[in-house]
Amino acid sequence: MFYQPRDGHGLPHNPFNAIVTPRPIGWISSRGADGHDNLAPYSFFNAVAYTPPQVMFASTGVKPDRDGTKDSVANIRETGVFCCNIVGFEMRHAMNASSATLPGDTDEFAHAGLDKVECETISCARVAGVPAALECRMTQIVALEGDSNFMVLGEVTGVYMRDDCLRDGLFDITRYRPLSRLGYRDYTVIDRLFTLSRPDD
Repeated sequence: MFYQPRDGHGLPHNPFNAIVTPRPIGWISSRGADGHDNLAPYSFFNAVAYTPPQVMFASTGVKPDRDGTKDSVANIRETGVFCCNIVGFEMRHAMNASSATLPGDTDEFAHAGLDKVECETISCARVAGVPAALECRMTQIVALEGDSNFMVLGEVTGVYMRDDCLRDGLFDITRYRPLSRLGYRDYTVIDRLFTLSRPDD
């Protein structure tokens, strides 16, 4: 089949995010100017540059108690910093619990039963026990086409890696099995790898 998004797809559910898979999950922690911590998962998330290291995530919804966006973007507008926590398989239920729509002054760390640790280079909390976390200084918030669509870009100012995930000098993702987002309500876990050498290596 072929369809133009403006005309609709005619299927029971939108296939767009089932086509663009798997997607890494950015478990974004932020802190508002009032000191309240927030934590929410975003599947429009990725690394976008090496030097300096930069990441992005996109927020595509709105909360009634925020000005046309969600808590994460609102907090980052206020403070200019955020942290990308990497989700291992063992934290899947806590990650899902933190996706609940809650009042802006609710701490999702507490709601999901998670401990927090203060970041090293920014005034923000990260999730205790995650395999890795990227502390970020916001560089841009870009308004995208459509209502309440925002892309947040950040420069990585600090990198945390859990010691047991390092093996022979490499960050070994099989030690924590990263969770990835598929379409609909589906997820997958990465636990099998293979290597391809580039033709010019």
